[in-house]
Amino acid sequence: MGHHGWQGDPPRTEELARERIIAATTRCIERLGVPRTTLSSVAEEVGVTRQTVYRYFANMGELLSAVAEAGATDFIERMTAHLSAATTPLEAVTESIVFAVQEIPREPSIGLLLQADDRELFGRGVTSAAALGLGGQVLRDLAIDWESVGVRDEELDSLAEITMRLMLSLLLDPSATPRSADDLRAFVGRWLGPALSPRR
Repeated sequence: MGHHGWQGDPPRTEELARERIIAATTRCIERLGVPRTTLSSVAEEVGVTRQTVYRYFANMGELLSAVAEAGATDFIERMTAHLSAATTPLEAVTESIVFAVQEIPREPSIGLLLQADDRELFGRGVTSAAALGLGGQVLRDLAIDWESVGVRDEELDSLAEITMRLMLSLLLDPSATPRSADDLRAFVGRWLGPALSPRR
């Protein structure tokens, strides 16, 4: 591993080098915004050459995806804590959407990617197989009786997908008149309620 630069403090492992680059990218995004954050600005922030950054990340898209992924663990933990108060399937799905729409724009590692000119960059990560599987696991871990509304365990990944796609749409293309949290709950509940209510 190349140790030139690194502001005189070279990382001991490849993983630490990646973490340093990701952290520097986050700082650049916070200071410059996504459109003005480049591999050159990241390299300067880390104290290495662009070629060194290229050794760990093939392009800016890959690096921005890594930044978003780095912030995902903490976000999922906070969302799960928020959803622990949900008692019904509809409440769990509704609150996951409301939480995401309110919190993601404020996330330093995730929300700032919404400023990117290439909006597909954010979308690919949210609807990837790994992200959808994680969403399904979040639903499984909740103390919710999904069977009461006819949702089988093997269908939870699919429920996570439609939930995350709706969340993504609300984030990337918000309504002209912003909705409050309660308005968003009513909007989601009106249309998802019939599918997530107990079977008669």
